[in-house]
Amino acid sequence: MPDIITNVADLPLDVPMHIQTDLLRLDEHNPRLIEPSIAKGGDDSIILSLYRSGELKELLQSIAANGYIDIEPLVVMLPSDSAETLVVLEGNRRLAALKLLIDSDYADSLGIPIPDIAAGFENTLNSVRVIRVADRSAARPFIAFKHINGPHRWDSYAKAKFAAEWYREEKAAGGDVGTLQSIANRIGDSHDTIKRMIAAIYVLDQAKDEEIFEIEDRYHRKFNFSHLYTALSRSEYMFYLGITDRWKAFDPEPNPISTGNLDKLREVLHWIYGSASDDIKPVIRSQNPDIKSLGRVLAESKAVHVLRAEGSLEKAFDAAVPIDEKFSDALVRADDALQVAAGNLRAYDGSDMSLLEIAENVRETSDIVLERMKSKAAAISKVSEE
Repeated sequence: MPDIITNVADLPLDVPMHIQTDLLRLDEHNPRLIEPSIAKGGDDSIILSLYRSGELKELLQSIAANGYIDIEPLVVMLPSDSAETLVVLEGNRRLAALKLLIDSDYADSLGIPIPDIAAGFENTLNSVRVIRVADRSAARPFIAFKHINGPHRWDSYAKAKFAAEWYREEKAAGGDVGTLQSIANRIGDSHDTIKRMIAAIYVLDQAKDEEIFEIEDRYHRKFNFSHLYTALSRSEYMFYLGITDRWKAFDPEPNPISTGNLDKLREVLHWIYGSASDDIKPVIRSQNPDIKSLGRVLAESKAVHVLRAEGSLEKAFDAAVPIDEKFSDALVRADDALQVAAGNLRAYDGSDMSLLEIAENVRETSDIVLERMKSKAAAISKVSEE
């Protein structure tokens, strides 16, 4: 049996050691936590969030069946508010599962069912191997490798939160103009992607501070962060929000939206994510093509008025598209559809008379379109000859 440390003060830096599980606590600043209120609720709230998101169920089953397999140490640090516990910076899912399996009454109080632990494995839960680091910055390279480009990747929002916090600290410490590129290199992503993600985090932070939008108030449970940073990279959104020039020219800065455009920011965030408290459904159903379509709407004031009045992206988009573009697009689509029909004509056996009627209608309509187009073309030709 390894020596098990029972006092956090005895844990040295940068040396893997075994420590009692009950001396560890979950990280309230874990990038996986979407809603700020989760962190405020302590371990109970964090565990419930991890369980409801589906991140604990399989792990609970695996540890119960096989015991805790100590493949990789948890990364921990001594928090500023306590000298009796350690915060787990890397390994929060494992710690949450261990806490539930160790104390079945605690799991019951949270309403979380836990599997029976296989005989002989109970003693693997009470201590774990950890490695203590001095602070969060010391843990970042490992966490970035594992969760951003490694085998256990975070979603885009967790990744953005992680990069934004890193960027803030580097800037506060006097980081130079290469700070963002340095972080992008160490994370293993492009400068532009990290820049767009951090910029979107700053927009969300400003929206919360100005009390115009909070992630927790989104209409749907799923939070598609990529909708926002993709939208903010499009010129129509940048122009609508008044951030075109500085957005492209400089590294991200807090409060990027001017006071005069905060109402527009509220609109954009509600159109993308909706509002549960105000019963506003988002108009964005999928990133492609809806983000592009909404951008097209934002570029046309008439279409924006339609969107505000009707709450329909389809109607607003229809108002944004010029009639000549609608005509040409419809004609091209009709040609494509007829080409497909012609290519599959062998499938028609002659028994379905309704399909024959549809074909007759298509011919009549196409004749009308063709004759009117010829008539207009002839009139233009006559005028040009005169």
